[in-house]
Amino acid sequence: KVTLKWDVKGSSILHDEEKELIVAKLSSKLTVDGVLLLTSQEKRTQLQNKEATILKLEKLLAKAFEKKKARKATKPSKASVQNRIDKKKKNSEKKQWRQKF
Repeated sequence: KVTLKWDVKGSSILHDEEKELIVAKLSSKLTVDGVLLLTSQEKRTQLQNKEATILKLEKLLAKAFEKKKARKATKPSKASVQNRIDKKKKNSEKKQWRQKF
């Protein structure tokens, strides 16, 4: 079993903005002191577990720094709007015929 401990807040590699981003996105994996804990015990050897934890750390950091794609607002097509209005009119006429005079 290998446990990787990385002090995010005390890291000199990252800028302040990057530290804040990691703290915000990986808050569930951080301790109160701002230490990131990752463990691995899937492999049979300690060396393989070390490599697995480092790979986990790389994936977590890549996912944390990945920018979310902005949503592009779309409108319904003119044909679909016209179809909806036609259906509403037909439904309205159907209900008008059901009413008593």
